[in-house]
Amino acid sequence: MDLGLKGRVAIVAASSEGLGRAVAMGLAREGTRLAVCARTRSTLEATAEEIREATGAEVLAAPVDVTVYDEVRRFVNQTRERFGHVDICVTNAGGPPSKAFSETTVEDWQAGVNLNLMSTLYFAREVLPVMQKQRWGRLITITSVSVKQPIDGLILSNAVRAAVSGLVKSLSNEYAKHNVLVTNVCPGYTLTARLDELASKRAAAEGVEPHQIRARWASQIPMGRLGTPEEFANLVVFLASERASYITGVSVAVDGGFVRGIY
Repeated sequence: MDLGLKGRVAIVAASSEGLGRAVAMGLAREGTRLAVCARTRSTLEATAEEIREATGAEVLAAPVDVTVYDEVRRFVNQTRERFGHVDICVTNAGGPPSKAFSETTVEDWQAGVNLNLMSTLYFAREVLPVMQKQRWGRLITITSVSVKQPIDGLILSNAVRAAVSGLVKSLSNEYAKHNVLVTNVCPGYTLTARLDELASKRAAAEGVEPHQIRARWASQIPMGRLGTPEEFANLVVFLASERASYITGVSVAVDGGFVRGIY
């Protein structure tokens, strides 16, 4: 299937590793021109070079703190100056710390809002007017299955990422008439450094080994295993494509069946 992505311009945030890296690689393999960002320049540059070598794609790489509006605005402007326009924007950021409500501070909540909600809002403010003007665009947010089924010990993620889902649904209604589609993709337990961090913290609290925590998570998934970043990226790439031309306003879980709800 030709996804119709050749020549499109895609921004992928937090793309030096993990889910963001897999999405960037997947889009590059389909012929997009990429603008990638992350906070650590050395890791980002290494990832950008790997993508260039593997796919031949043109890649702009810039260090960006997505919680700072001026940095996001500058990055989007750099992308437009380099490529002329922006067709696809995939928002992404690291997850807030694993804590129970009783352990959180007001500062934790503010940091979580800045990391996951405001960073999404910053990109939306910068790319949606461009996409509206050209009457084609895809804004895709990466959140978590916690927006569909809250996860114990992740109250910051459960609450703040649910706000992103509300933003996505509202934006999808507002921009659909301009042929700008807005969707949310919700990863389940996926083999990333973030998951390793959560497993190690949970294992330390329970006095067990991290592999035992991962095995427990896998046992809660009907498919019996954890996902890979590439499996997650496959859906994001499809949603970014011409073939997803009648899909907007949805939050789709990529979780091996972990979420037990009907919707």
